[in-house]
Amino acid sequence: MLVIMLGPIVWQFLTSVRGRTENVYDGVLPSQPTLDNYLRVAESFPLLQYVGNTLVVAALAVTSNVLFGAMGGYALSRPGWKGRKAVFTVLVATLMFPFESVMISMFLTVREMGLVDTLIGVWLPGAVSVLNIMIMRAAFLAVPKEVEEAAVLDGADEWTRFTRVFLPAAKGALAVVCITSFMGAWDDFLWPLLVLTDSENHTLQLGLKTLAGATTVNDQRLIAAGAMAALVPMMLLFFFLQRFFFKGVGEGAVKI
Repeated sequence: MLVIMLGPIVWQFLTSVRGRTENVYDGVLPSQPTLDNYLRVAESFPLLQYVGNTLVVAALAVTSNVLFGAMGGYALSRPGWKGRKAVFTVLVATLMFPFESVMISMFLTVREMGLVDTLIGVWLPGAVSVLNIMIMRAAFLAVPKEVEEAAVLDGADEWTRFTRVFLPAAKGALAVVCITSFMGAWDDFLWPLLVLTDSENHTLQLGLKTLAGATTVNDQRLIAAGAMAALVPMMLLFFFLQRFFFKGVGEGAVKI
């Protein structure tokens, strides 16, 4: 299983370090390894600008999903208000609709708001994910009632219990939300393709498509190098948050 999952990534990396005169399908290990392909990628299209645009969208997506996902999950996990089950059912039902079935209406909405060809227009539809709300709800339901009751006896109001009791207890789930939100914004291709027209606002995935489709740069080594450059930030994020990520998976599995 490890070979099946990591094999394409390893092959892609080996392709990205092959020399210009090498055949990309000639053997497994490159005979003339070089990092020149990564420099050529940066020269072929504005890599840093596209990375910067993508980081802006990803940072906004992570921030909004953590904030609104935690608030929505907390509200759905608290009993005592009418309509909670109905709201929960509606939110879960929306998960059945694929993005392609609503993207036209979303585009018309973004256009009416004057956000076409802007990074805000790219971020807005993914400002909060129903799945992240469900993750936070499951994490908050796993917090023992005795802890909340003790906070109430100490005089903590709703906001204090949310920020001082529930959020610290759901650090793992927050890490899961951070990783999934970042990956969703970083890897998104279809929605930016619909919204963005000016190349200066392109995200990294659109830039890689431009690189792959350019007739003057039709080189598998450059495409592999660009793909590896897009993969590194996600690997680093998961590396630093993996401890919280696996903790959050356990938290969400305790009680649904």
